[in-house]
Amino acid sequence: MKIELETIDPLSKSPFRLLHDPKLSHLFYWHFHPEYELVYIEGASGTRHVGDHISEYEETDLVLIGSNIPHLNFDYGVKTVYREEVLHIKPSFKNTFVEPIPELQSLNRLLDLSRYGLAFHGETKRVVGELLKELHTLKPFEYFMAIMSILKRLSQSNEFELLHKKPYKNRYSKKEQSRIRDIYALIDERYQGKISVDEVAKFCNLTKPAFCRYFKKATGSTFIEFLNQYRISQSKRMLLTGKNVSETCFECGFESLSYFNRTFKKVTGENPSAFKKRLRSNII
Repeated sequence: MKIELETIDPLSKSPFRLLHDPKLSHLFYWHFHPEYELVYIEGASGTRHVGDHISEYEETDLVLIGSNIPHLNFDYGVKTVYREEVLHIKPSFKNTFVEPIPELQSLNRLLDLSRYGLAFHGETKRVVGELLKELHTLKPFEYFMAIMSILKRLSQSNEFELLHKKPYKNRYSKKEQSRIRDIYALIDERYQGKISVDEVAKFCNLTKPAFCRYFKKATGSTFIEFLNQYRISQSKRMLLTGKNVSETCFECGFESLSYFNRTFKKVTGENPSAFKKRLRSNII
């Protein structure tokens, strides 16, 4: 459960690194790296946790993540048979190759937008997903040209949503990254039970007021808001597996069904029953 700063091998002259079908579903891998990341996953429903954004994806997902934005591996906790392709792009690709060339300004804008986190849908997600699945079979020149084609298609698409209202800024020093990692790991392990602010403050060797100030500054949310958002994310996954609202409520650490319903609606815009009904009608 360590947060790691990943980098492409500095000896590699390629601006790209492809991780073909990595399997990390057993690992809570909250991490960041200077490279841009384009991730595609299919055959799974799971948590999309990028920066301050937490939501659920269903069946497939295609997301472009900007440089140094912390994120959770998209296959975390997935139990189904799935496939994933992860493409890393060096920052120097933008700075020294894309920016100076007028014909590539649409790609430059795309990589600028990645600072918000971009989740693609529709035909763009389907087509780019298929292209990404072919990358590992290609020879070097075809591989390079295929990635350029993928980036061109993404840059011309309007089938996406921004995951943040403002460009995400990595606010954490290395020490803070380590502390945030430990807090996230604690939440992931204990969200089904009671977790008090006092307990987490003590865990961080901070007074309660100091911890509350620190966590709000680091994440943009109070600890309770963040914990509830995480629990709601897990509850949506449970509802996806067919559990009823009452079971889901208590298995996700809520002590009151009415509070669970209010919190679920505040976070998602609908109550749990409506979410489950809508999901079921979509499947049918």
